Amino acid sequence: MKTIPLVQFDKKSHNVFRTFEWREFACGWGAAFVNITVTYPIYKIIFRQMLHGSSIRTAFRQIKGEGFFYLYRGMLPPLAQRTFSLSLMFGVYDGVKTPMINELHCNPYFAKTMAGLFAGTVEAVLMPFERIQTVLADATYHEHYRNTQHAFRLIIAEHGFRELYRGIVPILWRNGPSNSLFFVMREEAENRLPKQTSKVRHSIQEFLAGACIGAFLSSLFYPINVLKVAMQSSVGGPSQRMWVVAKQIYEERGCRISNVYKGVSVNCTRAFISWGIMNVAYENLKKMVY
Repeated sequence: MKTIPLVQFDKKSHNVFRTFEWREFACGWGAAFVNITVTYPIYKIIFRQMLHGSSIRTAFRQIKGEGFFYLYRGMLPPLAQRTFSLSLMFGVYDGVKTPMINELHCNPYFAKTMAGLFAGTVEAVLMPFERIQTVLADATYHEHYRNTQHAFRLIIAEHGFRELYRGIVPILWRNGPSNSLFFVMREEAENRLPKQTSKVRHSIQEFLAGACIGAFLSSLFYPINVLKVAMQSSVGGPSQRMWVVAKQIYEERGCRISNVYKGVSVNCTRAFISWGIMNVAYENLKKMVY
């Protein structure tokens, strides 16, 4: 059996990372913008379930009772974070994968995996936006932090810049592996699903492909997001290790794994809609700019 080497070097290998395609960054940014503006209210319900382990009905009543003013409170950080995050995700992934395959002659699956891991790690630079989003979405801090700018300024002044990166370990565990799986599964779906001649059917197929992959990965990595929310819901004081927090959550929720997954159904629904919208938006933007 003929084996495919992971890496082959040739005389062109010194040009591996010479250029990143700006259009990939632009398409990722635009897709995230459309996605966040549509799905943010659903995120608020999921967040409350993650933080308090409450039911959908309880979380919905709590948010409804707070009024419309607070419904979109905290949206600026995820809007900034997700637009730049998806821009980096698609742009860096393509910028790393393409030369690895075309010039280093890597095995395609190895190239996609490494590109996804690299892109996910680079995304972690934007973690402060996710950190502030968590703080602003928590009702505990409604009176303490007025808005995004105020939260950034006060947290840095009171606790230092390092506080913005509280909970980075679970984010690194989530970003890299989930990115790699997403891109491998997405490209497999593109290659294996039937080609549609109708634009409407093609868009529906793109939506369903992105939606199913997103829902699956979101559910797979849900416990890591629960850890992330628990770690980031505290401001100031010593930062606990991820496994200490995991044990604490498990014990607080009656030592039942099912209680750790509180909110996973709504999260799965949000991810289904979110990644479906994102995939369609990305593909249509790609057609426009290329």
